[in-house]
Amino acid sequence: MQATIEETLVARKTRDLCQAIVDEPEYRQIRERVDAFMGDEVAKNQYQSLMEKGDALQHKQQMGLPLDGAEIAGFEKDRELLLNNPVAANFLTAQQQMHKIQESVMQYVSKTFELGRVPEPEDFPSEGCGPSCGCAH
Repeated sequence: MQATIEETLVARKTRDLCQAIVDEPEYRQIRERVDAFMGDEVAKNQYQSLMEKGDALQHKQQMGLPLDGAEIAGFEKDRELLLNNPVAANFLTAQQQMHKIQESVMQYVSKTFELGRVPEPEDFPSEGCGPSCGCAH
């Protein structure tokens, strides 16, 4: 019976964490950029095309096949077009920001399991300021 109560408590606290993330103004801005991208067919098509070309180039490289200069140039041209599309560029930035949030949460949870307690900033590697820091250490 005790395990069920603890699981319920963990689930509730996890939902509280999720709500805190959703309530963050930074997250709302990230979400707005993602939603704008999802509603823009041109940006989505540019992104999809670039990903497919990138995958094809990577596959050729992994197979030991020579990469054609025209293919690389086409990829670079499409990449530049994508980055010059503000909706797509904002989406890429939003993806990076979401990843940082996810990484921070995972670092705290992993460190909690490792230490058996809630981690303090000094429990994280000294080269960084902790998982919630955005300084890229």
